[in-house]
This record gives sequence, C-alpha cells and structure tokens, in this order.
Amino acid sequence: MTDQAAIQGHSAAQNRAPIEFTGVAAKYNNGHVALQGITCRIEHATSTALVGANGSGKTTLLRLIAGLIKPSEGVISPHTSKKSVALVPQQHGLRAWMPLTVSDVLRMSRFRDRGLIKRFGSADRSVIEEAADRLEVLDLRKHQFGELSGGQRQRVMVAQALAHDADVLLMDEPITGLDMPSQEAIIRIIDEERKMGRIVVISTHHMDEAELCDQVLLLANRLIAVGSPAEVLTNKNLQDAFGLRMAHGDEDDCVFHGEHDSHQGGVLHVFSDHGHGHDHFDR
Repeated sequence: MTDQAAIQGHSAAQNRAPIEFTGVAAKYNNGHVALQGITCRIEHATSTALVGANGSGKTTLLRLIAGLIKPSEGVISPHTSKKSVALVPQQHGLRAWMPLTVSDVLRMSRFRDRGLIKRFGSADRSVIEEAADRLEVLDLRKHQFGELSGGQRQRVMVAQALAHDADVLLMDEPITGLDMPSQEAIIRIIDEERKMGRIVVISTHHMDEAELCDQVLLLANRLIAVGSPAEVLTNKNLQDAFGLRMAHGDEDDCVFHGEHDSHQGGVLHVFSDHGHGHDHFDR
C-alpha cells in the first residue's frame, strides 16, 4: 500500500483538541517523584519524541497521556476520557508466551468498541486488514504470535494499535532492538499517522529517531527543554538531562547519540550507535 493510499484509507482523528499539560506531577506508589512541573502542549498532526535516560519519566508521561495513571498535581486537558488512545508498550519479549494466533491479537483491537460478545462486522475486518497490510503482517495471521521474531511481534502490536483507529498513538521505545525492516516499517507508520492528523508520541533513547519528529520533550524527571529537535537536542541540554560531560566538540557541534556510548571517568565519548540513514520525515 502506498503512503497516499494508507492516508486516504484511514479515518482522521475525531477529537482535534491539543493535549495540554499544566504543572503536572506524578509519583510512584512508594512516593518517589517520577515527573514534576511538566507544562507543554502536543498538537494534532505532529509527532513528539520523549527523550531521556532510563528512569527519567518517559513511560510515566505516556501513561499519563493514556489515562492509565492520574497526575498527583496539575491538570491535563482535555480529560483523557475525551480522546481515544492506543498505546504500544515496551516489548522486551513479554508477550511471546501468549497462546494466540496473530489474527487473535489483531482482533483484540476491536474489543473496546465491540466487546467480547458482539459479532465483528465488515468494517471491523476492513480496519484490521488495512492495519496488518500497512505493517506487512497479513501473511502472518495464522501463525502463533509467540513463534514470531521480535520484529514481527512488534509490527503485529503496532498493527493492533492502528486498528483501534484512535485519536492518539503512543509507542514506548517502539524500535529498540528490532531488525532493520521492522524499524523502517514503524518509522514509516509514525509519519503516516502524523499526516493523517493524529497525535503521535514515542519514547526513545536514540537521537536520530528524535530528530525525525516535529517536537522533542527532553526529560530528567522534569522538563529540561521542549521544542524542535534543533532547539532541544543541544550539547548543554543533553548534559543537563544525562548528567555527563562531552568528551569532544563544543556546545554547538557535539551531538549525543544514544545509550550505548562508552563512559570513562564521567566523560561521554560520542559515537553514533544507532544510525539508519533515515531521511527526515517528509513534511
């Protein structure tokens, strides 16, 4: 399916109001502050990358947007009940054990609207088939989900999220550890969903993924910076977020590249660990 066909074949987001955070904080059950003082705005027809070290609050922010947890302080508007949201959580092989076919997993996407008993209609089947086609998993529908490779499982889970036909698509580290074809497919989906008018938010450790998005939120349990990738992914901001000194380069030309860089004596030696040669999304 071509990009244009995919865009025309899907319905646009229904609720186009932006998501606004005003002074939002969130705490873990043990009282530890996961996020504090988050004020930002996420518009429709944009992609946003959440960037930060492990434990910086990226997943917590996704869960706040999804309405899975409530803020301990501040306001999120509109209320999460006013938008439909699809969330693809971190994979880490946690779903490989499910005794389900790929078709079963994809059909789960419609349970929210149809329930467990109501029969599927032609519209449900059409949405599921289109999502599976876009992620190139149509030929896997009869396979056992647990027998798939990690990249195939992730593409199935993204297809399931697309079949929700939601206003907002959230993905937690969606391409970490995947094979190149799966990475490319998911990156393409991010761009297509943005073009369809949806809000797309991803979390990532990798600067080259963040650079493809319209907006970056740089987190360290607080909002270090928000804006375009060029505005946010600066040497100074990354030092503030990751707590490291740069080994080479000055404040303007030294670029941080991901989670696998080598550290010696508190100094970050900069290497590109995750470059794919992707072009920036076609605006």
